[in-house]
Amino acid sequence: MLKAHYTIKDFAPLIGMFALVILGATAWNYLEDGHIMRWMELFMGMFFILFGLLKASNLKNFVSAYRMYDILAMRSRTYAYAYPLIELGLGVLYVAALYPVVTNAVTLVVMTVSAWGVYRKLASGEPIMCACLGAVFKVPMTWVTLGEDLLMAIMAAAMLIVLI
Repeated sequence: MLKAHYTIKDFAPLIGMFALVILGATAWNYLEDGHIMRWMELFMGMFFILFGLLKASNLKNFVSAYRMYDILAMRSRTYAYAYPLIELGLGVLYVAALYPVVTNAVTLVVMTVSAWGVYRKLASGEPIMCACLGAVFKVPMTWVTLGEDLLMAIMAAAMLIVLI
């Protein structure tokens, strides 16, 4: 059973991963052009690569957890298994700055769908573990999870607006 109230300690793995991604993207961007749009690409790329690898490292357990709340994964086990690969692919495309319109459009759709599933589960009040760090770290699903998905969707939308 999950706790009703959480402390910052419950989110330590997630905070650590975000800090790692922010530091990595900032350092890499500093060595390049220092433009905010490139930083966003690097942040998203590193985020997707790191989180995708964590999900892929214990794929079976990730799929079980992910299918509890993602609306597409509930309907398709294949999608649930493919999700870490989708994240890894998006991560590589962001870091390499390839096909930015397609990459951001796909990210916007994927993260919006994910956010909707997270919102539905949170609104139901059913406490579950988040699959965001795969089955490697145990992090509760809270409004932080929804914020993470929405942040990625908003960043993809912002980059699409600039690109189009």
